[in-house]
Amino acid sequence: MGSARSYLQTFTVVGVICQFLTTEGLSSEVQGKAGSSVELECRFPPSDPAAVSSASQHVVEWVRQGFDIPVLIKFGTYAPRVHPQYEGRVSLVRITTLRLEGLLLDDQGLYECRILSLDKPTDELRNGTWTVLSVTAPPTFTESPPPVLEALVGSHVSLSCVANGNPTPTTTWLKDGIAIQRNIYEHGVLSLRAVSMQSAGQYTCHASNSEGNVTGVTKVKIKGPPVIVVPPKSTSLNMSQDARLQCQAVADPPNMTYVWEKGGENVYHIESLKSRVKIMVDGTLLISRLIPEDTGNYTCVPTNGLLTPPTASAILTVTHPAKVLKMPQETYLPTGMGGVVFCPVIAQPPLLRVDWIKDGEPLDLSLYPGWTLTSDGSLFMATVNDDAAGMYRCTPYNSYGTMGTSGRTSVILQDPPSFSITPEKEYKVEAGRTLRIPCQGNVDPTIKMTWSKVDVARRISYSVEANGSLLLQPLIKDHQGVWECSASNRVASVKTSTQVFVLGTSPHAATSLSVSPGVKQANISWEAGFDGGSAQTFSVWVKKILASDDDGKRDWFSVPVPPSSGSRFQVTGLSPSTDYQFSILSQNKMGTGPFSDIATARTLDPPPRRNKLKPPASLLANQGSAGVVLQWSLPEAQHPPITGFVLQSRTEQGEWFNLDEDISANSSEIVVPGLHKDCVYELRLLSRRGDLLSEPSPSVNVSTVGMEVYPSTSRLLEFVPEPLLAGVLGGVGFMFLALVLLLGSACVISRKRNQRRRKKKDERLQAPALQTVC
Repeated sequence: MGSARSYLQTFTVVGVICQFLTTEGLSSEVQGKAGSSVELECRFPPSDPAAVSSASQHVVEWVRQGFDIPVLIKFGTYAPRVHPQYEGRVSLVRITTLRLEGLLLDDQGLYECRILSLDKPTDELRNGTWTVLSVTAPPTFTESPPPVLEALVGSHVSLSCVANGNPTPTTTWLKDGIAIQRNIYEHGVLSLRAVSMQSAGQYTCHASNSEGNVTGVTKVKIKGPPVIVVPPKSTSLNMSQDARLQCQAVADPPNMTYVWEKGGENVYHIESLKSRVKIMVDGTLLISRLIPEDTGNYTCVPTNGLLTPPTASAILTVTHPAKVLKMPQETYLPTGMGGVVFCPVIAQPPLLRVDWIKDGEPLDLSLYPGWTLTSDGSLFMATVNDDAAGMYRCTPYNSYGTMGTSGRTSVILQDPPSFSITPEKEYKVEAGRTLRIPCQGNVDPTIKMTWSKVDVARRISYSVEANGSLLLQPLIKDHQGVWECSASNRVASVKTSTQVFVLGTSPHAATSLSVSPGVKQANISWEAGFDGGSAQTFSVWVKKILASDDDGKRDWFSVPVPPSSGSRFQVTGLSPSTDYQFSILSQNKMGTGPFSDIATARTLDPPPRRNKLKPPASLLANQGSAGVVLQWSLPEAQHPPITGFVLQSRTEQGEWFNLDEDISANSSEIVVPGLHKDCVYELRLLSRRGDLLSEPSPSVNVSTVGMEVYPSTSRLLEFVPEPLLAGVLGGVGFMFLALVLLLGSACVISRKRNQRRRKKKDERLQAPALQTVC
């Protein structure tokens, strides 16, 4: 029995080792359905006499790859030992065959049987072949959303639907019976980001394979503020009619109330409305017995307490005859200045005219020069004098008529304010000191004195003394600028201004920055700010803007401006067709001032490249019976096309001379003219278009040493008979000989004079003719 235990321990160790077996050489496969039963037979190689005659004479073990302990061990006649996961579901039939009942999807795997004879304990463990067990199963949900899911509008909702089965199930989602695109969900998880009221509905998860299918349903409810489905509509009604403005909304939760506002104020808080308005359960606003003042903008605000409620507005227009609103009992006008007597009117349809009564009589404007009616019916007086005093009433009219004449207003004349002390035009004071700027009005207790800084960029501290003076203490850089002093009473307001310069500070920012871009440069100009009391210098700051520079972290670079440039400078070295930002920075001995505003400009596109003429290529010179033949390859087609070629020549690295300026553009070879015997020439070609010449082609060298026929003679032979040409050449030779003799005689008679003449001739004619070269 002790020996048997040792064998069992050995089997267990071997079972662990079997985890590392590969699937090579699998000899059998068994398939089963979930819930059914299968039998796994124990097979051995044919050469292995492993027939089992009696269970009592063997130890039988079944192992599964990946499991630490065997699925089943049968020792002789003892009851088998079973893995906890297979408890009650496995047994041995036909001595070594494993029967597995109540198949689960997790039972899939590799199984192997092993056997050892107890009669021969020294025998080695015999391993059977591996058996693949596959279990098919219909889908079952391992993760599924709840039947009902509530979410707040704007939140993120995730519906997870994961199914297990064999073959692997395919999962699809539907909303209210309509399939959802597959790119909206992944691995069965449906993500709804920032849900709205339209996201509510019934979501169905469907998982299926060849063995069956399973369906899960979730109802998604979205809670949030109301949604207005019937907004109010603008309407126009006659005075005394009843108004009905509809507003309907839906919400979840539905505990909704409606608030109506006119001009931003609750209608129940408006004195003229609160007794005539009523809000119905369905949100409709009722206004009874409309009056002209009911005209305005009405806003519906449904709310259920969640998030921000929606709003919808409409304009209510009440049509009525022209009506005067409350007229002030007294109207004050400034003597000697312009003045207006207002007639406060509301009219729908619009106002047509206003009639005025002065001191109980209809007002005749022709009797008062400079008096006119404005478009709103007010009475304007260009210069107020004693004629303006009196009692006034106005009567407005529109196409519906009038609702009556206004109450009376008494026009009272009063002198406008004036200054008894005004500030100087400008003040220049060092920073840190106290600056007091006087400003006083005339003797009038009703005059109010105020100060303000023009174009103030940010809040700065200052105080106004009782006598109206401006006190700046201590004086700082931000105090610099234009200040206005105002004197006001109930009829008019007058102003005076002064400019404050603060010395001993860093410069102020440059203004009016202007950029005129070129292709690779930009001309910059600006207006210098106040220098702070000492000389200032400038630098131009530049930043290139690129499409890839999304983070805006590309560095600025600066270019100093020479003092002689003043407030103009040209920035060079820029890239064509590129956006740049520019700013000006000023500096003096006190420090650096603020940057100017940034100006953006784009450099110009480079001019289109001119289509340069291309020279011929592959020059080749050959000696023939007719002379030197020059051949070349025509250049590529050009637009506009070339008009011809120019042939140039030189000897001994001398100056280039044109041999032929009218070679056809279609030619690819010529007999070179003008060459002489026993010379070495360097030849090249240029393309020509009108007067425009290309770069020269690579040159080619040619020698006329030993040539018997001059190219020029051979060319003449094409047109002149040989006998005649011989006679002409002979006569030319005789004349040339006579000329030589004559020149020799002259040389003997006056050698020095001839030398001077020949020297001058050599200086003037340094041999452009090829015949003097060789």
